[in-house]
Amino acid sequence: MLNRQLSRDSQLSVQDFEVLVRLSETDGGDMRVVALAEHMGWERSRLSHHLTRMEKRGLIERRVCCSDGRGAIIHLTDQGTAALQQAAPGHAALIRRVVFGGLDCGHLNDLEAILSRICQSLAEEDKVNPTDHS
Repeated sequence: MLNRQLSRDSQLSVQDFEVLVRLSETDGGDMRVVALAEHMGWERSRLSHHLTRMEKRGLIERRVCCSDGRGAIIHLTDQGTAALQQAAPGHAALIRRVVFGGLDCGHLNDLEAILSRICQSLAEEDKVNPTDHS
């Protein structure tokens, strides 16, 4: 369902959309491949193949990291930004309709309380067992 909507509205896959969103949330639209793979929970080889396809379509470009010259930086292109802007409204509307459309105010209040408690538990766990993201 999500793939159909994204493909229809912008010729993006869910995976393309996820990469573009991650890049759009960074300063300057740049992110190291290693960090992007970690954020997405993907193996670097899978991400590398996917990025190659996205680069051929002009959505992203690879750049050499200026600080060490070894690592690759993935950059969100203007074409990638335009595709994301074209896809986002329909994608958000579909998520709202499918996820929240059948919930009344009482359900939404319950959901908010549950999600708040989950976030609190995650924050507490992170304090006890911090993760090294370096």
